[in-house]
Amino acid sequence: MSKPSDLPKLTDAEREVYSWQTTVAGFGEEGQRRLKAATVMVSRIGGVGGLVAYELAAVGVGRLVLAHAGKLKPSDLNRQLLMRHDALGQARIDTAVESLKALNPRLEIVAVPGNVTEANAAKLVGQADVVVDCAPLFEERFAMNAACVRLAKPMVECAMYETEAHITSFAPGRTGCLRCLYPEEPDDWKRRFPVIGAVSGAVGCFGAMEAIKIITGLGEPLFNRLVTCDLRAMTFNSVRLQQRSDCPICGK
Repeated sequence: MSKPSDLPKLTDAEREVYSWQTTVAGFGEEGQRRLKAATVMVSRIGGVGGLVAYELAAVGVGRLVLAHAGKLKPSDLNRQLLMRHDALGQARIDTAVESLKALNPRLEIVAVPGNVTEANAAKLVGQADVVVDCAPLFEERFAMNAACVRLAKPMVECAMYETEAHITSFAPGRTGCLRCLYPEEPDDWKRRFPVIGAVSGAVGCFGAMEAIKIITGLGEPLFNRLVTCDLRAMTFNSVRLQQRSDCPICGK
């Protein structure tokens, strides 16, 4: 973690914008400066990832690396809150950048108009201090996981289904990895699945908060814990996770 003396200073305008959160106990101006110095990669920026990116832009993260291919479709609009009806047919990454910059013009964005693959994962992950995984396909999730372990980057893992939210965080060298939790792609995992749009907002806020905690040292990230939430009944469950010694990615 960087020394406070190495962190960027806040401008008077930034002190005003972030004045509500810099009074949080254990966060303060140093926490804000750590956010300003940080780069977070988010893949992708749809229902969950779009909310992660939006909350991180609002909270004052200095730089976002965003990866998402494809054009906006009508079926995206129930949950992808960076999008707009008048942007149908346009590249989602372009609309996302417009929305984020409108909220925070100080934000630096690296916009990648493609999804994560084994070929580009290391390059994208290597630019970030923290990775937030919101990809709908396990091939993307596995590629980012392998790159995060290899490059020693923490990764926040977000998922949703119907009214359920799942979230955990991995820290190479301290915890297991995604392959410990899912050695193989689940047979029942589909590209398109049922979900209420508001669930993605909840998961996105949880994911953004995990990234904020990891960057600033505030509170306790979900290392070695998986939290699931059923918003239908508003019930939460937390289970302990263990590293697998035979994991092909992070095993001993």
